[in-house]
Amino acid sequence: MSGTTAHPRPTSVLISGASIAGPALAHWLHRYGFAVTVVERAPELRTGGYKVDIRGAAIEVAERMGILEDIQRASTDMQTGAYVDGDGKRIATLPAEIFGARVGRDDEIMRGELARILHDRTREHVEYLFGDSITSITSITPIEPTAPGNPHRGGVHVTFERNAPRRFDLVVGADGLHSTVRRLVFGPEEQYVRHLGAYISAFSMPNELGLDREELYHAVPGRLICAYSSAGSPAATGLLTFRSPRLAYDHRNTAQQLGLLGAAFEGVGWQTPRLLEAARAADDLYFDGLQLIEMDRWSRGRVVLLGDAAHCASPASGQGTGMALVGAYVLAGELAAAGGDPEAAFAAYEAEMRGYVAVNHALARKFAKEMTADSRRQIRLRHLMLRILPHLPWKNAVAKKIAEEVQRGATAITLKDYPVPGPAIRPLSGGTAGPAPAATGPTYAA
Repeated sequence: MSGTTAHPRPTSVLISGASIAGPALAHWLHRYGFAVTVVERAPELRTGGYKVDIRGAAIEVAERMGILEDIQRASTDMQTGAYVDGDGKRIATLPAEIFGARVGRDDEIMRGELARILHDRTREHVEYLFGDSITSITSITPIEPTAPGNPHRGGVHVTFERNAPRRFDLVVGADGLHSTVRRLVFGPEEQYVRHLGAYISAFSMPNELGLDREELYHAVPGRLICAYSSAGSPAATGLLTFRSPRLAYDHRNTAQQLGLLGAAFEGVGWQTPRLLEAARAADDLYFDGLQLIEMDRWSRGRVVLLGDAAHCASPASGQGTGMALVGAYVLAGELAAAGGDPEAAFAAYEAEMRGYVAVNHALARKFAKEMTADSRRQIRLRHLMLRILPHLPWKNAVAKKIAEEVQRGATAITLKDYPVPGPAIRPLSGGTAGPAPAATGPTYAA
């Protein structure tokens, strides 16, 4: 496509969330000429997390963003994966391309490294408000919307925990599974969460096992323990996964999360006590359910959801990061193509993304059941299959079939060509962001 329509373009966009989806959207919106502000609850950029895959359409988005080489330089460069018994003896070892089910274009990077790359690419052109959060969102009814220079042409009035209230043309909730924007505008998350029957935790830990670009797994019924190291990092990462119905806890209460982990893995052998100790000492503990977010609509008025806030596919899908990058590209592109008309842009954004999301949700449901085994018999069978796989003449075909299933979700969208973005045409202080006129529409408050 070339050029844009004549619809008035919003000059100011507030994005809630500075993980992956938010900064990726900020990158594109700045290039299309929008003035962008990103608000993030954390006091600084979150650089922890586990390794994530960039596959299929997300690779193409990364290329168009100009960050693919940065991603490849920061590759985890995993070499092998192995299952071990309770004594640490390797039961089955496979090369990374088989163990990780890789085929075609597939890059892997630590989530924190990708967040750093995106922040570095946007921080000079995007206003970041760290250590703050949205407390209310109120629609502003347009007053004489066609009057030239009218400061009351509609928009969104936003209040914050720390900063003064401001007005924006659009608000984007890119603030994850437990989205504040979604709760304020669309209602309690319980309406949209679909629990997949398990919980997962990730955290940094000392590399006392001496791992070198290798991941080790130890399985017991209903639980999976993992430790791995990536290229260039002196530390390791621990992963703990366990089957459970949905649990009641505060997702910001670390002590509660550690208590749940301790109870779930009490008495489990191998290096599990050491991993639990590392989780208690970590400053980047991640703990959450394997959960989907399912919504009939991702927008309301001038507010729209992006990434996990709109359609979390859980870590089980292996596609959350890729979906965030793709969604940011599509949302920004549709806003540019619609000249900033939110109603038209949001409808087109959903039309492009719905099928892609549905495929990855289906994969998440399937993979969540396979992450942990129900019985010791199932574990023994899995170990046997992994031991004999390298010796089978058709091992490459087996690995390719598994990998192609993973890639099916990654390639379940065909990217459109949107208006060619150029340098931003408005400074951060321009446009209409700033103190809001009296709010006259519905208010969504904490």
